Amino acid sequence: MLKKIEHIGIAVKNLNNSNELFKKLFGKEHYKVEAVASEGVSTSFFMLGETKIELLEATNEDSAIAKFIEKKGEGIHHIAYEVDNLDEEMERLKQEGFELINQSPKDGADNKRICFLHPKTTNGVLIELCEEKK
Repeated sequence: MLKKIEHIGIAVKNLNNSNELFKKLFGKEHYKVEAVASEGVSTSFFMLGETKIELLEATNEDSAIAKFIEKKGEGIHHIAYEVDNLDEEMERLKQEGFELINQSPKDGADNKRICFLHPKTTNGVLIELCEEKK
């Protein structure tokens, strides 16, 4: 079951410039920068209450973030929800008729196992499910 919004992912062209922008907006520094080579991104995280804001910059032109920015420009890329058991939740959602982009969990940023739901089955919103690695 989806527990809460874990983070909101925002696609950006330049992580350093965006870190400065969001630092001004939020009144605080990001707490973490991390590369996720398998996804072709560098990420930066800000904490707002219990919710994180994840900035995502493409590190190669073939990454999903590069393609997203090319097609839609900078902006909200996905909403991530925390789950207790990613494998069970993936199976439940498949049974409910949602299309999974990932057929098995993969490693994501911030010590998470992740899976994405295809936007065509979620009213155009890219949904990420995430579970803390144990």
